[in-house]
Amino acid sequence: MRYIHHATILTPHETIADGAVLVDRGRIAAVGPTINIPAPEEAEMIDATGLTLVPGFIDLQLNGGFGHDFTQNPETIWEVAAQLPQTGVTTFLPTLITSPLHVVGQAQKQLQEERPATFRGAEPLGLHLEGPFLNPAKKGAHNPKWLRPPSLEAIRPWTAENGVRLVTLAPELPDALDLITVLVSRGIVVSAGHSQANLEQAQAGFKAGIRYVTHLFNAMSAMHHREPGLVAAALSHNHLTVGLIADGRHVHPAWIQLAWQLTGPHRLNLVTDAMAALLMPPGTYHLADQLVTVDDDGAHLADGPLAGSILPLDQAVRNLITYTGCTLAEAITTVTATPADLLGLGQRKGRIIPNANADLLLLDGRQRVQIALINGEIIYKRE
Repeated sequence: MRYIHHATILTPHETIADGAVLVDRGRIAAVGPTINIPAPEEAEMIDATGLTLVPGFIDLQLNGGFGHDFTQNPETIWEVAAQLPQTGVTTFLPTLITSPLHVVGQAQKQLQEERPATFRGAEPLGLHLEGPFLNPAKKGAHNPKWLRPPSLEAIRPWTAENGVRLVTLAPELPDALDLITVLVSRGIVVSAGHSQANLEQAQAGFKAGIRYVTHLFNAMSAMHHREPGLVAAALSHNHLTVGLIADGRHVHPAWIQLAWQLTGPHRLNLVTDAMAALLMPPGTYHLADQLVTVDDDGAHLADGPLAGSILPLDQAVRNLITYTGCTLAEAITTVTATPADLLGLGQRKGRIIPNANADLLLLDGRQRVQIALINGEIIYKRE
């Protein structure tokens, strides 16, 4: 049992200036003004004076980090997860990019059977499979050797119960609409990405069940005044959530500001698309079976294309505030309640409310993570 008090608390409906949260058995038992929430004698006290309490962050697109790449080595999911809370991430979808199909099976096995008994870290909710059903013309950093046309046989073992939560595909490919329908029926969120879809093809994909767009603006048909393409289709569809990499490299801040104006906190979802070099020094790293050079300008393949990012999610939140002038509460929503709603987590994650998982962050005045709790346990504390 833990009692966090004298915090500024961002709840879904209000900001509590001097608030307290009581955590019991991994869940939030009570939340409100400190004066109204008594502290049980047996509770561990955390004085949060000067800090802001927010829900733990959810990253829907993370390829790896801390020197490890999930597609190359799915068994490193747990090593990365243990270090993610320092960036604010308490829940994430390990992302596999285009690769041989057996790699998906290896990653599913990691999530279903091989959770280390002593593990303490961010919770991997399931896999994000970015490929292999992508348009070769918009492959980005994906190895074209492993791209393939949509196939019902290829997705036979893919279900939410078997650990697949999100699939990115190009809706304009032959048979893609049938694939979307099947994936959705299995409880999987389907996203449009790495696509040359025109407006009509994108809208057909939305009608078939697509609810998300992977890294808006990147690796997709550009917005043209006579050919709106996937970008315009996504921004103008009021029931679609769009992922965005807010590192200032993948998307110019002016476009981020415009996307924000057209979507807002309940449709825009910040992701990192981070790769193995996350919080690592410059050098050469892997993204799947491709070598990536990482320097001060980000992560690139030898021939130039961006290859994931080196962006921590807490920095993405700070960037969004800088680029758009949005409030901290709005920026936090894009990495908490918005992805939680997309994944159908209801009230369990992404909000500071009674009965929600006690995945919590204490941020200082510069929005840096000071303490991260997962299921009520302190997993990270800044020295």
